[in-house]
Amino acid sequence: MSTSFKGSTPGPDFHNNSTGNPRSIISQQISSVAETETGWQQHLPPSSDYLAERRHDEEGAQPGAAASPAPSTKNETIYPEGGTQAWLVVLGSFCGLVAGLGLMNTIGVYQAYVSDNQLSEYNESQIGWIFSLYIFLSFGCGLLVGPVFDRHGPRLLVAAGSILVLLCTFLMSISTQYWHFMLTFGVLGGTGTSLIFTPAIAAIGHWFMAKRGNATGVAAAGGSIGGVIYPLMLQRLFVSVGWGWALRIQAFTFLLLLIIANMFIRSRLPPKPGGNSMPDFKILRRNAFSLLTVGTYLMEWALFTPIAYLTIYSIQSGAMSREFAVQLVAIFNASSCIGRWAPGWAADRFGRFNLMLITLTICMISAFAFWLPGAVLSDGSHPGTNKAIVALTIVYCIFGGFGSGANISLTPVCVGLMCDTQEYGRYYSTCYSLVAIGTLTGTPIAGAIIAANGGAFWGITIWTGINYLLALVCFTASRVLLTGWKFNKIY
Repeated sequence: MSTSFKGSTPGPDFHNNSTGNPRSIISQQISSVAETETGWQQHLPPSSDYLAERRHDEEGAQPGAAASPAPSTKNETIYPEGGTQAWLVVLGSFCGLVAGLGLMNTIGVYQAYVSDNQLSEYNESQIGWIFSLYIFLSFGCGLLVGPVFDRHGPRLLVAAGSILVLLCTFLMSISTQYWHFMLTFGVLGGTGTSLIFTPAIAAIGHWFMAKRGNATGVAAAGGSIGGVIYPLMLQRLFVSVGWGWALRIQAFTFLLLLIIANMFIRSRLPPKPGGNSMPDFKILRRNAFSLLTVGTYLMEWALFTPIAYLTIYSIQSGAMSREFAVQLVAIFNASSCIGRWAPGWAADRFGRFNLMLITLTICMISAFAFWLPGAVLSDGSHPGTNKAIVALTIVYCIFGGFGSGANISLTPVCVGLMCDTQEYGRYYSTCYSLVAIGTLTGTPIAGAIIAANGGAFWGITIWTGINYLLALVCFTASRVLLTGWKFNKIY
């Protein structure tokens, strides 16, 4: 990683991107990050003035100079696009997301364990409220974290989030009652996760513009990698040392990762005058935007159903061991890791809405074609079908994981296509102030469907597929309102 300065200015460059983890979605509502997304507004080549300034900046840079912005004669922001300090920020964000979003991507393992042990007297819908509250706060708190990041930077936010995530994990290791888990995992864990991943992703936008898609993708992959490592680690630790020490060991790994995050996550840009990241529900009068908001709401309902219930379904299917059921979560997250980066890279070239429609189609088809048949066969009335159930579930994890990873990373850029740069924070926060309600209610609704079907899981597979289908319809209608029926257009 060279420390020589090779900056860029935020001209109308179509090759920027803001992909990443779920956890990347809330960070996009921060106005200081949104200010740089002019490339989302139009697909135009850089102007001659922009190219001349780039050449002047690069020719005037001294070898070995620090990767810091040079003043622009046109008051434009210049981005380092690399250098030691910039890539250390990416490293810090990566480590922070391995911990914060690794916790989120392991909720299926936690839910399966407490359902059989500490909270065995509660049904799936009741237990689901604990994990839905965690997801709701992980998303919803970002609406408040964003403006604080704008004014004060990431240091205090990441430090506070680190303390809360560690408290969550250590206290959950000694939790035995329903309200214990609601407080430790739901409240402390959800708030702490939001305080980490929002500034972790937003800070990258202060250092990269043309290369932001790659830098953000590298950092956001940390969440999926955490979702691979921790389920496999906990699977062995639950057997060897039990619940309490398994979570304490996980907390110590969080401690190491969060120390690195606190050391390296830094911002460098002041807030942009006139930026506003508070919700404004009057903009829902725009039909294209309201359809996108409804589509995102339905997508979030579908997204967290397999994350929360895939392990429980696999165990209760009777077709696979508990150990392999946990490994399926790792397969799902590994595929999601690819899905968070590759479609974002392709979206810069073929259109953000276009790739969103493709990945929603993949999610819908995988739910109906693979997860639903597996759930139907696992009802106990089809003897000798265990191999088919295992095969169908594995294929679903591969395709469903890939598509859901892209859903998370592409939503922010689709919102960015609907507004001017100055308005991005307002549009995004308006969308997700409503979508957060979906994250609060989706998991308990899925649990109630399981209970209504006598413990069978085919109902939630249909629920997942229908929500993806309706989300696809909404996103398609939104795109048609914006660009017409020309689906070969890059948009």
